[in-house]
Amino acid sequence: MTSTVTYAGELRTLATHLQSGSSFETDAPTDNQGKGARFSPTDLIGTSLAACMLTTMAIRANDLEERLCGTVTETEKIMSNAPRKIAAIKIRFIWPSEQSFSAEEQQRLETIAWSCPVKESIHPDIQLSVDFNWG
Repeated sequence: MTSTVTYAGELRTLATHLQSGSSFETDAPTDNQGKGARFSPTDLIGTSLAACMLTTMAIRANDLEERLCGTVTETEKIMSNAPRKIAAIKIRFIWPSEQSFSAEEQQRLETIAWSCPVKESIHPDIQLSVDFNWG
């Protein structure tokens, strides 16, 4: 078993990772009766995609791992209303200002990012847009 999720009331859950004991809460978003004080469950899909892309880059391009430290992503999740579901995810990479990557390294990192397990698990109807922001 990987995790447990407990409903805490007031449209909030507590998710616990069993191996480490770390946990986080989710809230329903403000546009769906929630407080929006935490990640919503659908926010986590876009956030997971960005985290997976970065982690997979570090694993598969381990010679570049140190240069990836400090890389930030900005993620936007766009919902549709009928039916209510994730319509699109937009991710923008922000690389450390002191780092530069050759054209070959850029292509390699993009290929790795697009092959991460979360991306491979996202329904093809969800529009994915990734700005690698190479400059």
